[in-house]
Amino acid sequence: MARLAGVSTATVSRALRGLPTVSAATRRRVLAAAEQLQYAVSPSASRLAGGRTGTVAVVVPRITRWFFGTVVEAVEEFLHQSGYDLLLYNLGGREQVRQRVLRNANLHKRVDAIMLVATPLRPADLTALAELDLPGITISSGSTVPGWPCVRIDDVAAARTATRHLLDLGHRRIAHISGDPNDELAFTTHTDRRRGYREALRHAGLRPDPGLDMESQFTIDGGNQATVELLARGEPPTAIFAACDEIAMGAMTALRDAGLRVPQDVSVIGVDDHDLSGVLGLSTIAQPAAEQGRIAARLLLDPLGTGTVEPYAGRMPAPRGVGVDGTAPSPPVILPTRLVVRESTAPPRAH
Repeated sequence: MARLAGVSTATVSRALRGLPTVSAATRRRVLAAAEQLQYAVSPSASRLAGGRTGTVAVVVPRITRWFFGTVVEAVEEFLHQSGYDLLLYNLGGREQVRQRVLRNANLHKRVDAIMLVATPLRPADLTALAELDLPGITISSGSTVPGWPCVRIDDVAAARTATRHLLDLGHRRIAHISGDPNDELAFTTHTDRRRGYREALRHAGLRPDPGLDMESQFTIDGGNQATVELLARGEPPTAIFAACDEIAMGAMTALRDAGLRVPQDVSVIGVDDHDLSGVLGLSTIAQPAAEQGRIAARLLLDPLGTGTVEPYAGRMPAPRGVGVDGTAPSPPVILPTRLVVRESTAPPRAH
């Protein structure tokens, strides 16, 4: 093309990139040569020439879970509209994979930024991320990275709201099914929601009963198994607060198999507002999963100066950042949750 246009290859590059250092006449000759040769500019090559990969790394614990899948879908859509690609790292719940991904020294050569979705961090991880010197953001994480924004809900408050709903209906024997503390990745979501459950009970003058506090994986099967074990302990509770809707769905299945009716015998409430919650009539604390993904993607792309994103239509918080020097964490962007009352909760029969 350079030979056809009668210019150097460097001039061709500048002309095709629209740089102002090329005269109008020269630019016309280069464009005419490009059209004659049916040449198309490679976006990926252009980004690499500018020191950018045009790719964002998104790390999730398990892509098959509803919350993670919903967040990733929203992030991918936003990135695509902004001309960016998504490089997905699915940890599959394995600690070894998490360490390999977060401490990969070559990550900065593959991506322009990093998004961690509910991915716990340890001190060695923070050191590795600082050495990468890449912008990043966390979603629904109990860990903070200096200089990185965080988008999440208030899990403690969400659990308090769910438990208060059951208390307001007249329930006093309320069970809780939450996450497995032996999970390899050591999530903090379940500990926050358990804390909110206990705070609500104590505020109502009730002492949390360890016999009503169950552990479970955040899955339908996990909720089912935990409820079977709960019922085997003796007198069933009049209500169950499950730490997520998938656990709640498993609990409802176990109660039905045991001959108990929801909500006549046992009320059930979860957290998420899963796509199937409405179909099953499950009361829940709705969290804006997709909204968290969209806001996080926007906050992540802003420092990259893409200039291609349309103004965001939703509520756009603007946390203060401090860079990557570690002097202080950015304040989190906390999105609101709301109580959604459906058919799975009702006053206990005595009321």
